[in-house]
Amino acid sequence: MRLDTLLVTRGLAATRARARDLIKRGLVRIDGVGDNKPARMTREDAALDVAGDANRYVSRGAEKLISALDAFGFDPKERNALDVGASTGGFTQVLLERGAAHVCCVDVGSGQLHEDIRGDPRVRTLEGADARSLSPELIAGPVTAIVADVSFISLAKALP
Repeated sequence: MRLDTLLVTRGLAATRARARDLIKRGLVRIDGVGDNKPARMTREDAALDVAGDANRYVSRGAEKLISALDAFGFDPKERNALDVGASTGGFTQVLLERGAAHVCCVDVGSGQLHEDIRGDPRVRTLEGADARSLSPELIAGPVTAIVADVSFISLAKALP
């Protein structure tokens, strides 16, 4: 079985995309040996190990936001936040862990937000929504923090 598929089958990664990321970053060992090829054919009974807390977050986006929040000394505690380009919810996960009161997740895609994030009562999801067409009514309240990961359009266009 492919290594990335085996990680998902065993519950060591939530998605194949996440599994590929972990493998390419060198965080996965097969029978004690590192490998960085997601398509590597692997015995189904092989011993697999994922380093540290690599699976703690739903995406690498979480790690990016943690670095930024720490570098800028920004505390999202008790804030109502807007996550533009939420995708699987890595930024949202960090905001919630750090005490955000509410997060409105906006993404042009749909069905990407991790189920644990989607199920949190502090999260409002706007899927299939373009950030350029947001209104205060859609967001449902004042926003005191905005995070964004928009790789397909300029941030200046996303939030004019």
